Amino acid sequence: MNYAAFKEDVISYSKKIGIDKIGFASTDVFQELKQRLILHEQSNYQSGFEEPDIEKRTHPELLLPQARSIISIAIAYPSRMENAPRSTREERRGIFCRASWGRDYHDVLRSKLSQLEEYIKETYPAALTKSMVDTGELSDRAVAERAGIGWSAKNCAIITPEYGSYVYLGEMITNIPFEPDIPLEDQCGTCNKCVDACPTGALVQGGQLNSQRCIAFLTQTKGFLPDEFRKPLGNRLYGCDTCQTVCPKNKGKDFHFHPELEPDPELAKPKLKPLLTMSNREFKEKFGHVSGSWRGKKPIQRNAILALAHFKDESALQDLQHLVKEDPRPVIRGTAAWAIGKIGGSGSMQFLLQAKEREQDPQAAEEIQKGIELLQKD
Repeated sequence: MNYAAFKEDVISYSKKIGIDKIGFASTDVFQELKQRLILHEQSNYQSGFEEPDIEKRTHPELLLPQARSIISIAIAYPSRMENAPRSTREERRGIFCRASWGRDYHDVLRSKLSQLEEYIKETYPAALTKSMVDTGELSDRAVAERAGIGWSAKNCAIITPEYGSYVYLGEMITNIPFEPDIPLEDQCGTCNKCVDACPTGALVQGGQLNSQRCIAFLTQTKGFLPDEFRKPLGNRLYGCDTCQTVCPKNKGKDFHFHPELEPDPELAKPKLKPLLTMSNREFKEKFGHVSGSWRGKKPIQRNAILALAHFKDESALQDLQHLVKEDPRPVIRGTAAWAIGKIGGSGSMQFLLQAKEREQDPQAAEEIQKGIELLQKD
């Protein structure tokens, strides 16, 4: 087998199936990442969504014993939305981050990797492969950095020269000894805009993220959102793009290569009030194909309530009162009560006082009390 020629064939095929960038990396232990993950764990910066075994995250051969190289792929996604609907006083809207605008990227990249695997195995039947996207053991960013896809930036994203950081990443471990590509030099320089702009100070320093403070992570949690993060949340329903939108390397980067990644404006910027009473079935039918739906409707509904409080939308008070009275979930009842206190309005104090007498859940009752105190301040 002429591996150099085969590598060129794989690159050529990848372009035919819509992979925007491809790179090749060695399977050496990710030593620098390993030390960073140990520090990350000691500092309690992890989100809890990661693979907990640091050895598996940094030793490719534990995932594929015959591993000889890793193929990294990147697919560009849009940064701008055509015909984006406006949020009005009558119909306030929330926002999903750009990474959740189109069809779930996990499905899109897995399909591309599956096609690539088939091509490799047809050409080289002895090939062994293991592919992953985002939820796998390896760090997509560490692999992409080593494979020359882009550099690991201060905002903890991979920035490509061609597409900025608006790329999805995936990788394939294989037993084929492809020649590794050369990593790119870090081009962030002295720029610190992403660190300075982070709404919650989650970027502890360039390249290190405290996930517990990151809005992108917080929007996916299912419990009560801690008080200090409610104002910075704004009208975000899922994810956060601030550290990407302020990056100078992303200026003018907007690519519409893949129809399946194009946003439906009514889903990417949905009306908030209809989200409050949406059934599980309605939620799955409407949002089930986007990555932002993976945690179910509860976090989205909680965030929608907080967004209505952010806007101080008095037209939502009746819907919020209904949630406080009828919703079986303490997080939704309590958050709705807090939002009523934040919005105000005639009759809100009496309503919350009565709600507090009925409430059996201690955390929800605490939120109702917070709502009452907000009204007392006004």
